[in-house]
Amino acid sequence: MAADELPEDQRLHNISPKAYEHPADRAATAALQQIPMIDTVVRKLIEFGERSVFQELMASAVRLGEDQMPEVYASHRASLARLDIEYVPDLYIVQWPFINAMAIGSKKPIVVVNSGTVNLMDEHELRTVLAHEAGHILSDHVMYQTALFILLRMGSGALNRLPFFAGLPLLAIRLALLEWFRAAELTCDRAATIVTRSPMTTCQTMMVMAAGASSRKLSLDAFVAQANEYVDWEPGWDKLMRFGRELNQTHPYPVRRVHELMKWVRSGEYDRIINGEYVKRGTKADAREAAADATDYYADKFKGIFEEAGVGVRKAGDKAGEAADRISDWLKQR
Repeated sequence: MAADELPEDQRLHNISPKAYEHPADRAATAALQQIPMIDTVVRKLIEFGERSVFQELMASAVRLGEDQMPEVYASHRASLARLDIEYVPDLYIVQWPFINAMAIGSKKPIVVVNSGTVNLMDEHELRTVLAHEAGHILSDHVMYQTALFILLRMGSGALNRLPFFAGLPLLAIRLALLEWFRAAELTCDRAATIVTRSPMTTCQTMMVMAAGASSRKLSLDAFVAQANEYVDWEPGWDKLMRFGRELNQTHPYPVRRVHELMKWVRSGEYDRIINGEYVKRGTKADAREAAADATDYYADKFKGIFEEAGVGVRKAGDKAGEAADRISDWLKQR
């Protein structure tokens, strides 16, 4: 089934995710791909756990469509259409009180939205969430996302019992994917905003996610002011402590997401896209952008994660030892 038809002035024809990609996402992805064997591990994790996840959803969630919560399904289709995505992933709702949604599936992505999201958010906020997931699909985030979801389902106990997978330490892989995913979220906040064409709706959606309360009961102006206060906090120990708190989080703090989004809007890039000035699919990326200093920042961060996970230890079984040597060589060369 194809995505909905939209008037010519609404569909962003052939838009590339590079048009709105956050620099942190671009840099983190480039650095992640430098890790030897990372894609091998990711593919094996997906092979190991993806079918189980899909079977569980089929058994315990409800697939939406024109005969099942049609207004939510229509919003899903419209979000895809605005980004000129012809493929319409299956949309599921799962009984879970927390506000969240996800796009997973390495070959045939699906979108899953929590019941808490649908029950609490108004139609514009829900469209923002669905558009955010459409952004993940257009940006091709779903392979790494699916591997991360499988690792999170395994839990810390399983990671400790099975420390290595395909020769690489699972805990380090999870932390690296979490770091990458937090950067990717900033890209998809931008995607959601060009779908709704309302930056303040995206900010309002973040506020509802943070509070777990209806936007009718909250002040958006006060929340935006709070976001600015958080970002402008004077440098010092408090700011350093943030990095430790964020290590195991799947998402950046909502206040940071609001600040990053509004900074992008003020830059004029949002208006240029809405006016039809954007990078098209198939356009070659700027090599200078791809080699930005931020890539080195994430590469160093990922190296630290792997070093702390103990990949420098020469032997943890033959296969693991060989992989550890390869990672150690990579760490020395950078």
